[in-house]
Amino acid sequence: MTGSAFDPSTASIVIVTYNRSHLLSGLLTSIRTMDPKPGRVVIIDNASSDDTTEVVDSFRPGIGTEIVYRRLETNTGGSGGFSEGMRTAYELGSEWIWMMDDDVEVLPDGLAKMGRWSRRFKSIQGRRYDYDGSEFYWQYRIADRMGIPIPFAPSKFDSSGFKEMNSGCFEGMFIHRSIVAQIGLPDPRFFIYWDDQMYGWLASRLTTAVIVDEFVLRRTREIKQWDMGIRHMNASSNAYRYYIMRNRAFIKNYYRVHGVYNPVLFGLGTSATFAKELIRLLFVERTVRGTSNLFRGLRDGGRIGRDRTWQPMPALEAR
Repeated sequence: MTGSAFDPSTASIVIVTYNRSHLLSGLLTSIRTMDPKPGRVVIIDNASSDDTTEVVDSFRPGIGTEIVYRRLETNTGGSGGFSEGMRTAYELGSEWIWMMDDDVEVLPDGLAKMGRWSRRFKSIQGRRYDYDGSEFYWQYRIADRMGIPIPFAPSKFDSSGFKEMNSGCFEGMFIHRSIVAQIGLPDPRFFIYWDDQMYGWLASRLTTAVIVDEFVLRRTREIKQWDMGIRHMNASSNAYRYYIMRNRAFIKNYYRVHGVYNPVLFGLGTSATFAKELIRLLFVERTVRGTSNLFRGLRDGGRIGRDRTWQPMPALEAR
């Protein structure tokens, strides 16, 4: 696929933040030094109680692009924030939407690098540096019917400079409005976890989705990890443990709608997810407390999975 030349002014960066104004400040500082800059920056504030509003206002003069700020009435989680952010960017006419959390910084030429691939692809993921400057490995492929990431998908790139993916990550997803129009908005019902994987999977069913060998972001928040040599396992929280298990039901429902649900394989994926979270508790957080959240998530997910009135997010335009 070959498209028209990339125009940075047609791109919007979408940022979701919650009570982390110090991290948001670092991200906005990095945007100020970008060349080229996007046409606008959309900031979705999940009802922060800190000085986020004041920090945003302090960056309006001198950042070199338009800031669109939305402070939500309640905390809708990352899922709700990205859904609102994408809706805002889409309604403002953005051709390209670049999603990111507040705990990253954009490299100065990041948008230029992404733009170089925009003539060939419509769902693009760039690479990130980790907090310590090392190369961050993202699990860009999932075991399709099991609905879980493949942890040892090859990390090396060949001369093409890209690899096909069937997943997505809202920490850096760069997506064209034509794909957003067909999928609809990210599903806010996830609240946190699995929402971006599902959105990337849906995108990969419509277009060739790729991760490219371009470093465009740097993570700015250090997370407790268990070093397994080849890969790392990050610390989690009770909320994440709950939603990791509960939201398996949403994946199941999307799979049913798209005719790919296999109860045996998907059940294996759910069991593997449960086992992974137990390992995370034992080896990263050094505790067994928190398992009740896994069981509670499974219980509540069971109710969602049995709801035959459930519907996916609607498309924004007819396909």
